[in-house]
This record gives sequence, C-alpha cells and structure tokens, in this order.
Amino acid sequence: MKHANGIILALSLLVLLFSSCSTEKKIACVGDSITEGYGLPCQSKTSYPVQLDSILGKGYTVMNLGRSATTLRKHGDFPYWTCKEFYDVFAYKPNIIIIQLGTNDTKTQNWDSTSFARDYQALVDTFETIHPRPAIYLCLPVPAFKSKWTINDSTLTKWIIPIIKNVAQKNHLHVMDLHDQMKPYGQYFFDGIHPDVEGARIMADVIAKDLEHNSNK
Repeated sequence: MKHANGIILALSLLVLLFSSCSTEKKIACVGDSITEGYGLPCQSKTSYPVQLDSILGKGYTVMNLGRSATTLRKHGDFPYWTCKEFYDVFAYKPNIIIIQLGTNDTKTQNWDSTSFARDYQALVDTFETIHPRPAIYLCLPVPAFKSKWTINDSTLTKWIIPIIKNVAQKNHLHVMDLHDQMKPYGQYFFDGIHPDVEGARIMADVIAKDLEHNSNK
C-alpha cells in the first residue's frame, strides 16, 4: 500500500510539474542586430531578450530570434524572411511575438516605403498563421543616434514609424514605442545604433513594463 501511495504521489507531482510548465508564456523576440545583441560582450547573457527573460521571471520564457543586418523587406540586402530565425519562430510556437525590425531598411540600398508597408503587413499575416494564434507586438525601432552605414533616424521618424503605426491600427495590434522611450539614453548606444549592456537592460525594462501594463488591461 505504501508503495502504491508513493507512486500516486510521484505521478501527482509530475502532473503539477507539467501543468506549471505549460502555463509559461513563450515570447519570441524578432529583430535585427539590436535584438541579437551585436557588439555586446556576451550576447547569451546580456542581449535585451535575455535580460527581458530575467526581468519577467517565472511564468515566461523568452527566445532571442534576432539576426544581425536583416531587413523587414523581402527584397532588402538581407531579408529576415530568408533566415533560420524566421523559421525558428514557427517551430517555437510562441504565445507572444515582439517585432523590432526596420532599422536596416533605412539604408539607402534598402529603403522603399511601398514595399516596406506591404511586407510588414505580410509578416504580420504570416505570423498570425501560427496555431494557437500569438499576440503580436510591434516595436517602433530605437532611435538612430548617429547616421551610420546609411542607417538614419530621419527615415525612421518620417516613414518607418508612421507605417508601423498604420499596420498596428489596421490589425488592432499593440505598439511598443521604443523610439521615444529610448531617446534619453543615447549614451548607452556605443556606436549610435546598437545598445550596450545597460542600454539593452533599459530596453528590456521598457518592454517588460509594457507587457505587464498591457496584460492587466
């Protein structure tokens, strides 16, 4: 009898363990080098998705699916659509997808407003085919504090941000305004484009607070 009770107790503990794991929300962070953690001393510990995972704590698992140099446009010089990370989003089956793309689309060789708007909508439509359907958050990209590699803040503010806001409005999606929220922290962007460890921490904190606020609505 004691042996049987021990088996029942063990099975009950396993059920509880699997139940607790299944309630974790999986977050996929889609993006370019700003998401991947370019220039950081240890991406696997200091990129914003990793720091976001730490801030959110129990109940969330965050995966960094950023890929350096990628564009949102399908015909940019390095489309996110062609990367392993794009396909990993579908394999991961996240509950939440956070998209932060557009910075590399401001480069002279990549910029085209019509195809950017069309391809952004296509990306949303494509991610919405994941079952169960994930919540999708659109990030306004962090500021380009310097013009580098023809990346520039002018195109971000004049074109990219209005297009993202329009896509969000049409699809009833939440916008995370990293552009305005990160404006005071230019000193934490070591080359004017990419955040250092502290900049990534602040980004993670902004996103965590936004997620918490939105989940309480």
